[in-house]
Amino acid sequence: MVATRLDEIDRKILAELQADGRMTNVELARRVGISAPPCLRRVRTLEESGLIRGYHADVNARELGFEVQVFAMVGLDSQAEVELRAFEERCRGWSLVRECHMLNGEVDFILKCVAPDLSSFQTFLTGTLLTTPNVASVKTSLVIRGAKDEPGVPFDVLEERLSRSA
Repeated sequence: MVATRLDEIDRKILAELQADGRMTNVELARRVGISAPPCLRRVRTLEESGLIRGYHADVNARELGFEVQVFAMVGLDSQAEVELRAFEERCRGWSLVRECHMLNGEVDFILKCVAPDLSSFQTFLTGTLLTTPNVASVKTSLVIRGAKDEPGVPFDVLEERLSRSA
């Protein structure tokens, strides 16, 4: 497991950056208890290893005019690997689709979509998603409100697990 190869300082760095990716290296170093130069080296190593994939602003979709959020459950006619990859590639090109996850069970994929209004989403649904090759069915659920939207991973759970195995 990758987490066991990271030391406590690396895990603290990841937790702090996950909570606030805009802090300065000096502030990050202070929070994790090391000096700035080794902190910066550690951050660069975490970035190069792929554990830090990027830094993003958490924008308020509704305030920007994206009033509609929908989860679309997609069933495919064929689950052959070439067909799964083709569908994933199409999803990457659809700007309304913000997340795409392959599932096991009755549904093949779940898509998280955002749109400015229902009409825009309906146009995407009927003109694009439902007409996509290999798409057999789509069931949608409109989000009424969100109770939690927490990015990243729960570092407290990771730390607890690591302390039990030590």
